[in-house]
Amino acid sequence: YLTPPGTQGFAPHYDDIEAFVLQLEGKKHWRVYGPRTGAEVLPQFSSANLVQAELGEPVLETVLEAGDLLYFPRGFIHQADCLPDAHSLHITVSSYQRNSWGDLLEKLLPAALQMALEEDVEYRQGLPMDCLGYMGVANSDTVDARRTAFVEKVQSLMKKLIDYAPIDAAVDQRAKSFLHDCLPPVLTQSEKAQSIYGFPARWQDGGPRDVDILITKETEVRLLRHGIVRLCNEEAGVMLYYTTENSRVYHKEEPKFLEIDPEYTDGIEFLLSSYPNHVSVDALPCDSLEDKISLATLLFEKGILTTKKPLVQ
Repeated sequence: YLTPPGTQGFAPHYDDIEAFVLQLEGKKHWRVYGPRTGAEVLPQFSSANLVQAELGEPVLETVLEAGDLLYFPRGFIHQADCLPDAHSLHITVSSYQRNSWGDLLEKLLPAALQMALEEDVEYRQGLPMDCLGYMGVANSDTVDARRTAFVEKVQSLMKKLIDYAPIDAAVDQRAKSFLHDCLPPVLTQSEKAQSIYGFPARWQDGGPRDVDILITKETEVRLLRHGIVRLCNEEAGVMLYYTTENSRVYHKEEPKFLEIDPEYTDGIEFLLSSYPNHVSVDALPCDSLEDKISLATLLFEKGILTTKKPLVQ
């Protein structure tokens, strides 16, 4: 954010993220205010612009100079203005958005209910025929044994729902969204040389030609980086989501994933648990050497694996 001398960038507001402000040039005067009500503590969404009379006294007032770092948590109101004699240039790093227990439950509860409906006939039984006559806001003050029984039934079903909650699968869905948001890894020169990105271009008859990837059982491999893949069990099958082919420019591309044969899952889990150590392709827990080489080649082609030694000179 570049702000000219003597001006203010934004009106006071709070955000739905954790913010880290790094001052690069010049100076900027900051005021930070705590949440005004319990409803504003750790808000799910950012606020509209606020007026000065609503704010009270700041919990922090300071001038940032080049090299200073300011942190304020989600929900803390903030405003900043430039001094009359200096411009300001700063970077705001926004993090931890929509990453609450409530956001996890948004994924978890519908999945738990779907599993309960499929596996437990109690969730598929019909409602009492006359429940509209004694339930609802208009009947909320009525003393009626049927109301008590209805409420207790709902409470019982909700308590039992936890038995059907696919907690790990819901976390995997959160991870899938996170990998979609990630930039691809920035590679060092040695990482490029030991990955698919080190393969030279080949031309034949005026067009590009694939270079053979010669992976053998002795080839030693490992994941390019920690956290670049996630294995998810989904209705359509086992999917491996990855970041290495994400765009650096355009976020709205589809998530990058491979549909994995179930017999390859042990091999991928072995690579995940082995990181950062290299393992030989022959050590992958697949049924045959052909499967081991096929899995390693597939992951290498997608930039997910790197080799201990460059495959091409």
